[in-house]
Parts: sequence; structure tokens; C-alpha cells
Amino acid sequence: MITAPYATLISSAASALKERKEEINKLNVFPVPDGDTGTNMSLTMDVVVAEVVKLGPDAGVTEACHAVTHGSLMGARGNSGVILSQILRGLCEGIAGAEQFDTAALATSLERAVVVAFQAVRKPVEGTILTVLRDTARAARAAADAEMVIDEALPVIVAASFDSVRRTPELLPVLRENGVVDAGGFGLAILFEGFSAALLGTAVHIADVSSAAAPLLSVLPADDWDDTEYLYCTEFLLFGKGIDRGEVHDYVSTMGGSELVVGAEGEFKVHVHTNQPGIVLAHMTDLGEVADVHIHNMRRQSLDRDAALAREGAPATGAALPRKPVGFVAVAAGTGLAQILTSLGVDVVVSGGQSMNPSTADLLAAIDAVPADKVILLPNNKNILMAATAAASVATKPVAVVATTAIPQAFAAMLAWDGSDDIEVNATTMLAAAEEVRSGEVTTAVKNAKGKAGDIKEGQVIGIAEHEIEVIGDDVTSVAANLATVLLSGGGETLTLLAGEDMTDDELAELEERIGREHPDVDIESHRGEQPLYNVLLSAE
Repeated sequence: MITAPYATLISSAASALKERKEEINKLNVFPVPDGDTGTNMSLTMDVVVAEVVKLGPDAGVTEACHAVTHGSLMGARGNSGVILSQILRGLCEGIAGAEQFDTAALATSLERAVVVAFQAVRKPVEGTILTVLRDTARAARAAADAEMVIDEALPVIVAASFDSVRRTPELLPVLRENGVVDAGGFGLAILFEGFSAALLGTAVHIADVSSAAAPLLSVLPADDWDDTEYLYCTEFLLFGKGIDRGEVHDYVSTMGGSELVVGAEGEFKVHVHTNQPGIVLAHMTDLGEVADVHIHNMRRQSLDRDAALAREGAPATGAALPRKPVGFVAVAAGTGLAQILTSLGVDVVVSGGQSMNPSTADLLAAIDAVPADKVILLPNNKNILMAATAAASVATKPVAVVATTAIPQAFAAMLAWDGSDDIEVNATTMLAAAEEVRSGEVTTAVKNAKGKAGDIKEGQVIGIAEHEIEVIGDDVTSVAANLATVLLSGGGETLTLLAGEDMTDDELAELEERIGREHPDVDIESHRGEQPLYNVLLSAE
């Protein structure tokens, strides 16, 4: 019978995982550099803990299970996090009807977790987290059949989990070839140990998982990922009544690979590797509401991981990164914006912007990942300037901050770099070029307010130029066209439009055509920025 508060048990399991997440990350060699397994599982558990903590110490099993299921679905990150969410969902479904938490109830819940987790994966692979889960469930059933009490059974079951982890290289050639065990399976065994230790009141003990196939738990990542197949790891939440999970799964399977669609009753977590995240998201917004979008460039993830391993003396997964005198880090939200920045020479794009400001630590990690002796950092948002300055002040290599406050300024700044390694001189030149750009954005008011253009009502479309609300209206096209006039009033031969994730190609074409009629002497360039929150970004030069 569980007597400890659910929050204590779950927090202990999550803490055990978090303490070993970097060790788990280093094992992440299969099947693609889809984030980092340890980090993604840990982030998923963070949300679970937060949901359970809200319940208080007197919560019953039904409330706790709902919190775990909902929290893990909402917080799932990466393939490993999504699969973990389904394991937790199955555990909760299996235990929900139990009168007491004994060995039989644990076996039933683990068996249910096996069913739910295997159903979530279209092509289950042996030697992964799924294998470890199934072996653990079998050990639990054997303990229940032997009528072992829970205090006796838990150590045996946890030991079976780690035994299964040791066997993963025997089942999966890529693990055996590289002398490692499965990262997700190892993470799951650690979670089981953390939960068991908290329930029994013992210290957490992580078993040695080296084996004949992985004798030293060495890190020799495999260069087995063809990054020409799918570039972007895309995941998001999808809400809506009447949405058919099977139809969503069928659609994303036509758009890429490693697809997962989990959840029920109008709340789904979708994960897919694709070259066209914008098209996937546009299709999903026709079905329901999309939220919590994460798009990761897996090639960049692979390069960043290689750089981190190289710093620790471990071999990299691909070709060695050439060292160069000066590298660049920029902050942007939106795959299209990231692609443009990369094409202009930015080495690492940190995901972030308005309402999602990266931390000093995030920026430092990006600076460290750049294979350069010096770095130029473009924050691209006034709310990120302080974090950028702080990161530059404590970085282990020289860093110059170009105080850009908008994405279009970063484009101009990158074009102004003269190729020399004097980052302070270049920062001055780049900032001067950036300040020649007049930037604007179109978004929706989230509350009633007063601005330069008058009274604003919640839900109205607003056009912002140089951080001042200059235009108010009821439709995006009109507001954006009027904002273009404001930006061009100060002169300019070129107007750039960057369409956000909520603007369709047809709407972009309509806007471009209207501005062209109203300003026939202006060259108009349009691109897909795919940024959230802002329907369109504009800049005049």
C-alpha cells in the first residue's frame, strides 16, 4: 500500500532521472539525433511533478493518475518523452481500479503500460525502452505469481529492469557496434529505481549496466543518420472535438517519419520528423487548435552534440567541425527565420523571442557550441539584451553583442559583416547597418489598452512599428498594408515580409499584391518566417 504522498514518490523518481540525464544523453545514438533522450525524459517528468504537486498531500489515486497522465501528455518532449508519456498513461490506467498498491496491482499496471506504449509506436524496435518496459512487466508478473509482498518484489523488479538494459546491445546492432546500452531504457530503469527507493525509504542505487556487448559503457556515437531524409523534429499539442487520432497519424506518416500521435478525447501530442513543418502545422490548424510547438533542426542538434562531445574528448558523430576565427549565434522563433539566418552565416540559432526569452544559460550553451575562437551574438529582441550581455560577460571565449531588437535587423547586420576577426569593430558596423532597418510586426491584442493609435480592444489586430502601436484594425491584411505605409513613410526602396505560422500562402500573396498596388515603386520580398504570435513581420530599407 502506498503511504507516502504521490508527489514525493514521483518527485524522487524524477530527481533520480535528472541527476543522470547527461549520462543518458551521451548514449543517444539511435535512431536519429532527436534531441537528447535524458533531457527530454527529464523535461517530461518536470511537468508531471508540477501537476502532481498541485494536488496536495491528501489527493487520491484517481486525482494523482489524472495529473500524471495529463502532465506527461502536455509536457512530453521528443520521441522518448512521448513514449514515456504513454508508459505513464498505461501505468495509471492499470492501477486506477486497484483497491491497494500491491505486487499484483503493480504487475497489472506495468502490463497495461506495455499495451499502451507498444500501440503508440507504429514500428516497435527491440532493444529499446519498449523492451525494457516489457521485461520489467514480466518480472512483476512473476513476482506476483510467487506471492511476493511489494517490499520484497520492488528490488527484484527494478533489478530486472537494469538487467534488460544490459541486454539491449544484444538486440539492437547499432548499440552493440558502438558499445552502449539503450538510452531510453536506461532512463526508464532509473525512474523505476527512484520510485522504488522513495517507496521503500532506501537510498537510490543505479546499477552498473555495462555488459559483454557494452563493457565500459563507452560513448562512441554512430554516424548512422542520413540528414538528407528529414531535417526537422516537429512536435506540438493538438486540441479539438471530433478529431480522429488515426487520421492524424495517417497524415503525419505521409509527411515524414518517426511519427507518434498519442492522447485521446480531444487532446493529442503529435511528433514527426519532416522537411515541411510549416505544411504539417497548417494542416493541423484546419483540424483544431495547435499549441506548444517545438521545431528542432536535427542537423544543428547533431553538430551541437558533436561539439559537446569533442570538448569532453569523445568522438563526434560526423565529420569534425572546422574551427574558424568568428562564429555567430542568433535568437529567433520560427523555422523559416532560422533557415534565413543560417543561410546568412549564423552557426547556432537559439529558439526564442517574444514571450519565450532564452536564459543566460541557453545563450552560453549556444556560444560554447559554435566551433569558433570568437562569437558575435544577435539577441533580436529588447527583452533578451540583458541575458545576452550577461552571457557575453561570463563566456569562456570573446563575445560581442550586436544589440539587435528585431529579426530583420539581424539580416542586415549579417550582411554587413566584413569577414575580419575583429569582433568589436564588426559589432559596431553591424549595429549601424541594423539601425538603418525600420521594423514592424502585426499581431493580436491580448487585452484592452490605449496606444499611440487610440483605444485598443482585446482581439483586435494591431500593427507595431519600432515598438509603437501605429495601426489598429480588424483584419491582418489591412493592418499590415497600413503598417507598410507607416514604415515606408521614412523612405525605402525595399520592403520585406516574413509570414508567420498563422498566415497562409494565399494571405501572404494577397498582402504582397495589395502593398504592390499602393507602393508600385517599392521592391517587395516575401518569405515564410513561420514565427509564432506575429502574423507577419515587416521591414523597410
